[in-house]
Amino acid sequence: MGRDRQEQQGIFTAPMDHSYRANMGGGNGNRGPRRPGFSASYPVVDPEPLPAPREDAASRVFAFVEDLFFLSKIQDTGRKMNVKVEFVKNEKELTERMKSNGEEKPSLIIFDLNNANAKPLTLIPKLKSKLKKGTSIIGFLSHVQGDLKQKAHEVGCDMVLPRSAFSQNLPQLLRRHGAIEADSGAAD
Repeated sequence: MGRDRQEQQGIFTAPMDHSYRANMGGGNGNRGPRRPGFSASYPVVDPEPLPAPREDAASRVFAFVEDLFFLSKIQDTGRKMNVKVEFVKNEKELTERMKSNGEEKPSLIIFDLNNANAKPLTLIPKLKSKLKKGTSIIGFLSHVQGDLKQKAHEVGCDMVLPRSAFSQNLPQLLRRHGAIEADSGAAD
């Protein structure tokens, strides 16, 4: 009877404490030298912040983001990187803010592709034709939205990233596009 009972219930194993991996010298349990490309992951180091902008400096980065988590993440990262990011709700508001910048076009426009109020799939082609090559348009979305990613590329979005990759690369993106180029008068 005891054997029948064991076969019915299976063998019980306790939940595993993964601290043994640290004691074994890594994540895969091997004690020997690591193979290239299979090393432990290191924390991503943010790039150096840009020099602090003047108070009257024009914004070079605009964002169509209403999700409070990403809005605050972009604000905090912009503050750390000394990059002024302006949040806009629609095309009219973006146009007004760009007019106040004078001749300088934005360097980067960020779209939350799930922000229905901004109508990204209709607004992106308009912005691409108006701003030409001087402005990059980056969109972010959930990693499972393959169709939306394809549509965003088709309408002119320069780069479409999953939310996680966007978050991870945000400091580098803001630094690259927030910098004031010495040759800002260059032709498109």
